[in-house]
Amino acid sequence: MQSPERVKVVVIGAGQAGLSVAYYLRRFELVAEQDFVMLDRAPGAGGAWQHRWSSLRLGTAHRVNDLPGMAEIGLSFDTADRNLPAKEVVADYYGRFEEHFDLRVRRPMNVRSVSNQGVDLLVSFEDLTPQPLEEQKARGLFGRRRKTFEAAPAPAVPRFELQTQFLVNATGTWGSPFVPYYPGMADFQGRHVHTSDYTEAADFRDKHVVVVGGGTSAIGFMLELEDVAAGLTWVSRRPIDWLDRQELDLEGASAAVARQDEAARSGRALPSIVSGTGVPRSRRIAAGIERGLLVARPMFDRIEADRVVWDGDEGGLARADVIIWATGFRPDLRHLSPLKLREKTGGVTVGQGAAWNDPRIFLAGYGPQASTIGANRAGRMIARQIMAMI
Repeated sequence: MQSPERVKVVVIGAGQAGLSVAYYLRRFELVAEQDFVMLDRAPGAGGAWQHRWSSLRLGTAHRVNDLPGMAEIGLSFDTADRNLPAKEVVADYYGRFEEHFDLRVRRPMNVRSVSNQGVDLLVSFEDLTPQPLEEQKARGLFGRRRKTFEAAPAPAVPRFELQTQFLVNATGTWGSPFVPYYPGMADFQGRHVHTSDYTEAADFRDKHVVVVGGGTSAIGFMLELEDVAAGLTWVSRRPIDWLDRQELDLEGASAAVARQDEAARSGRALPSIVSGTGVPRSRRIAAGIERGLLVARPMFDRIEADRVVWDGDEGGLARADVIIWATGFRPDLRHLSPLKLREKTGGVTVGQGAAWNDPRIFLAGYGPQASTIGANRAGRMIARQIMAMI
């Protein structure tokens, strides 16, 4: 392994939070690849949006607010084409943003760990760029024995290190899907699918599907699968809090933001966003409620081979070939484990974007900063703090 490069700042993640921080670092005249380095695990621009399903459109989920500086290049999500898949629009806009502000994001780079190295931090990461086809063939199968083939060892993934004064973690949550445990999960003979695995409704044609979750993703799946699945059941761990508005603006949901902030400051696990904001009753959703589609049953008690079962007073069962777990995500912080930032209460203590246990570490897009406006404000706040300490 080569000797590590040394820079002032490393930003992990090039989604909304990471790009916001990078924009303000550039405003303070820091130069990408010279003063700071951006590492992103995804193959292209777009943050978590590039992994979402193709039928998802802007305006059908939480609002996507503009990044700081987007107006300078004549872009705005408010005027974007809502007939195109959201993943394509966001990837296009973020890519143009990166190019205009010369952010030079390195991708696909997977950060394995961040550890202490004296006064600095050591960031260890690997290059996930696919090997050339010729090299893959050269490393194919070898050694025929007893009419079997022994697989060649997997090619070594190139690994690198960066030494840095400050680290901005902007990895979001997409890489850490959450599925709660329910009795019988291992006995289920059908498919367990998380939101992060969902690609298109056609995959579930003529299947009996149970959708779990009380947020916009679960509702979107119900609406998409209505005329595709053979049977459709919606269950939620809590009653749905319907809001009489067309679109949710997280900044206006002050109670939910306050709960996130309080949890982050106290080092507790972050609460669900939707549990504090509710779900907007758009025209499409209102029509789904009216025709009896969007009526959630309470959470089932157990899972059997081909069904989910309610015990007690609720009773009953629903056939299931597939269970879609639209149950959210958790902050993706595994690579920070060597720093021992996580509290016994389950979270990381964060105030004003900084880890209270280590002033070299900033967590952008964590807790109350998870909305796009929150991420933009955090970008400015974090960049200012870094510049004050450099």
